[in-house]
Amino acid sequence: MVKKTITVINEQGLHMRPAGVLAKAASAFKDCNITLNVNGKSVNAKAVMQIMSAAIKCGAQVEIVCEGTDEQAALD
Repeated sequence: MVKKTITVINEQGLHMRPAGVLAKAASAFKDCNITLNVNGKSVNAKAVMQIMSAAIKCGAQVEIVCEGTDEQAALD
């Protein structure tokens, strides 16, 4: 398991478009579970609707957790 904490700098937060880009990129790692921990919620980074439901705003601290065979590549 590898993890990293990032700060969202997009003024609109993770709205539909960047959430879709993130989910698409995360889905490329089939053998890796990618989770976003933010605001006391834990969501699947491969599911656009779960990312949207987290209501991630500009300035939010998001912990990205990757577990699987290509976890470091997924985190990078």
